[in-house]
Order: sequence, then C-alpha cells, then structure tokens
Amino acid sequence: MKPALRNSEPLLDDIDRQLLCLLQENSRMSSAELARRVNLSAPGLQKRLKKLEESGVIGRYVTLVNREALGLDLLCFAQVTLAHHQPDCVGQFCDRVKGLPEVLECHHLSGEFDYLLKVVVANHQHLEKFLSEKITRIPGVDRIRTSIVLNEIKASTSLPLD
Repeated sequence: MKPALRNSEPLLDDIDRQLLCLLQENSRMSSAELARRVNLSAPGLQKRLKKLEESGVIGRYVTLVNREALGLDLLCFAQVTLAHHQPDCVGQFCDRVKGLPEVLECHHLSGEFDYLLKVVVANHQHLEKFLSEKITRIPGVDRIRTSIVLNEIKASTSLPLD
C-alpha cells in the first residue's frame, strides 16, 4: 500500500488503485463489471467509490471528446509574459483566460514565461483571430510565443498509480 501524495489525503490500498486504473481507462464501465474486476460486492464497491469521491481522489467523471472529429484540428501552446505582476493584472489575466473556451489548460510558470496555455482552434485563421482579438487584448499581456503541435506523440489523462 502506497500513501497518497499529500498528508491530508487518505491512504490508497491495492483495490483503490485497481479501481482508479479501471475508471481512468473507461469511466463508463458498469458497477457490476468494476466490482467483478476487483473482486468486491456491489455495496463494497459503492462504499469505496463514495470514499474516493468524498476524499477528493475522484474529482469528477468526464467524457473525452475527439477534438479533430469536431473540426478543431490545430493544437497549440502559447507562452505568455505579462508586463506587470501586480495582483490586479495577474488576477485579470487569469479571470479572462478562464473564460476562453479555446484554452484547454493554463499553467503559471517559473522561468522566462509567466503562463503556458494549451489552446485548440480550427485552423490558422482561427488561431490568428484568437491571439489578436482575445489574448493580446487582455490588459498586461506583453509577449506571446506560440508553437503549433505537428504531431501528438502522447496524450493521456491517466495518472500513474503504480
């Protein structure tokens, strides 16, 4: 049995880890199938899932949508530097970015750039419009460097539980 990453999180046993691995593969797996795979009764399974949900280990259940099937063919990373780092400027940037549907992820960084945005758009024209009409118009944005993904080598939402 390995401890969870933070001291406040509960310890996970092997059955919890098996459940999490199975759910990360397919969150639509039936309760009966999950219980069978980890050798638990239906009530035992529900008790464990509830514990994992209440403790925050399971945050939510989602459906992963194929972006290319929806015509969102261009995946990009935009590195953003702010001109000022006053709390108001930083807060306004974060609030505005949270409201942009094209931004899948936003990470505050150390180093040369302040933020890394994972962005999905339909094409080059959509990217240009997104950058010029949305990102550059956020007060305090000083510099943007954008990289277009040529090929996704690995894209996973599964956390390592070994």
